Amino acid sequence: MPLVVYNSLTRRKEEFLPLHPGRVNLYVCGPTAYDHAHIGHARTYVAFDVIVRYLRYLGYKVRYVQNITDVGHLLDDSGEDRVTRRAARERVEPMELVETYARSYFEDMDALGVVRPDISPRASGHIPEQIELIKKLLEKGHAYAADGSVYFDVRSFPDYGKLSGRRLEDQEASGRVEAREEKRHPEDFALWKKAGPEHILQWPSPWGWGFPGWHIECSAMAGKYLGETFDIHGGGLDNIFPHNESEIAQSEAAHGKPFARYWLLAGPLMVNGVKMSKSLNNFIRIKDALETYRPEALRYFMLSGHYRNPVDFSEVALRGAARGWDRVIAPARTVRERLLSEELAEGSDEAFLRVLEEYKAGFVAAMNDDFNAPAALAVLFELTRTVNSLLHPEEDGGGASQPGRGTLEAIDALYRELAGGVLGILPEAGRRGRPDREGRAEREAGLIRLLIELRTEARQNKNWGLSDTIRDRLAYLGVVLEDGKEGTRWRYQ
Repeated sequence: MPLVVYNSLTRRKEEFLPLHPGRVNLYVCGPTAYDHAHIGHARTYVAFDVIVRYLRYLGYKVRYVQNITDVGHLLDDSGEDRVTRRAARERVEPMELVETYARSYFEDMDALGVVRPDISPRASGHIPEQIELIKKLLEKGHAYAADGSVYFDVRSFPDYGKLSGRRLEDQEASGRVEAREEKRHPEDFALWKKAGPEHILQWPSPWGWGFPGWHIECSAMAGKYLGETFDIHGGGLDNIFPHNESEIAQSEAAHGKPFARYWLLAGPLMVNGVKMSKSLNNFIRIKDALETYRPEALRYFMLSGHYRNPVDFSEVALRGAARGWDRVIAPARTVRERLLSEELAEGSDEAFLRVLEEYKAGFVAAMNDDFNAPAALAVLFELTRTVNSLLHPEEDGGGASQPGRGTLEAIDALYRELAGGVLGILPEAGRRGRPDREGRAEREAGLIRLLIELRTEARQNKNWGLSDTIRDRLAYLGVVLEDGKEGTRWRYQ
């Protein structure tokens, strides 16, 4: 089955065929660096992390570009942007603010196991490219200058609205579509804004000192690093209008070519039916969430709904996802522990290896259907049941024979390949984060095993006080011990 994706531009599923065989150029709208990221951001960037991981898993060479917005994200008619306003409130330089929160964002993404983009361009570092693009739009009659600002004439581009499905005559000035007297039409959007003396972030241009509009930055940076036409444009569904719509208009008007061939847009994280956002103060910072939940469990929660659909957030749902994650990866942990034993028999169960291949095929089929992570997780759940039956045959009334080393190595490899390399929910497997994070989960598991061995020794010596203390301390840390005929097993609570 080939990879099929839902293209928001055509509103249907299509076979994915990149512009250049074997290569995928992908652009995702990144964060505005004026505050710490919240788990609503994690929802979007974990979704595209899995998309990038899977494309690479299929053998594509992916160039992943994700911008950092540090200027031009307008809030209102005054021309004030979020970076400038926040910097003034905190009494720091705007670029100082950007550095602080850009670092914070990447720290959060690293903690969540999100693969870093190949290029993370900043709007402020690409002012010349944005000016050149604006000049081209002026030359072609798609833009006009007015009192030091430049606007895109939406009526000059008949396809305006083709992504969002909005008709021009139905559109009204709202939110980010500024209604100003110098504009020819209320729906026209700013390419370049005249800056007043109070505006700190401003640059010289043919139209005077000013700064770029929000939409032009993505067109300029995507074009610079991916070409005038590229494969995939991603981002949040909430940005489809006006941002994504304006990107298409200005890019295609300037170059006379299609902008992005496939539009993959992620649904938002919802709280009580309302999108999580800073403006509504209904958000939880990623840093705060990571104090309570493991990063892999947070990823599992984000992937529990299809990337195109909204995901409903609640503490109950998050705790349930953490338990679900633990059940999925528990056999992988057991397999790793058994592989450390020197008493394993050599050899493989060929019939069981064929079963593993069937699960792998089911996982791939799920992901080939528009990156259907929930269906892929369902396959891992079935794999977990099968592996548990193999590891603990006595629980199913079977004999006591144990799988050989070859079989365990094949199981371990499959979990690392699918749960780790593609979905990123297996601790440290497939991760390309900071070096000091590599192997953390293995060290953690080793310490837990050591404490279990000390507890076993204490029980053999009838030192019940020490045994209970170790059990209770581990329980306080979220590690549950389960004593059985084969010894003590552990899992996260």
